Amino acid sequence: MILRPCTEKQLPEILDIFNDTILNSTALYDYKTRTMETMNAWYADKLKCNYPIVGAFDELGVMLGFATYGMFRVRPAYKYTVEHSVYVRPDKRGMGIGKVLLREIIKKAEEQNFHVLVGVIDTSNTVSIKLHENEGFVLNGVWKEVGYKFGKWLDAAFYQLILKTPENPLEE
Repeated sequence: MILRPCTEKQLPEILDIFNDTILNSTALYDYKTRTMETMNAWYADKLKCNYPIVGAFDELGVMLGFATYGMFRVRPAYKYTVEHSVYVRPDKRGMGIGKVLLREIIKKAEEQNFHVLVGVIDTSNTVSIKLHENEGFVLNGVWKEVGYKFGKWLDAAFYQLILKTPENPLEE
């Protein structure tokens, strides 16, 4: 497996992973699949804010999964906190790809001097919960019935990992 930054070239593969997740799981609380137009806007926002999109690829260059993060909340005091996401192709799950991607996104957050990584995980996603707990994330609470998908109410678990960075935080 090779890790590298994703470019516009990978947007169709990212779109496929997102849309499979939307249609077949509660990992994304979306109802409608995304389009290339929405993916282009998503990608432009990541570039503008300098948020990484890390891809895992096989030896032929086929994307196995990706991880990224983005703004947690818009207020300036939250500037050292980001919310992350990790997605793996459905036919490649259970092979440790998510763990490698999560570790890489943690590394990227430290390099960019973020202080907290937040993960919001549907409580039925026990694999993701275990992955995050194994990497040191701590459960901070469960918001009951905050989502509704596939004919049922969904509970969202909030996990966080506190990083050692930044050394000198600023209030500006």
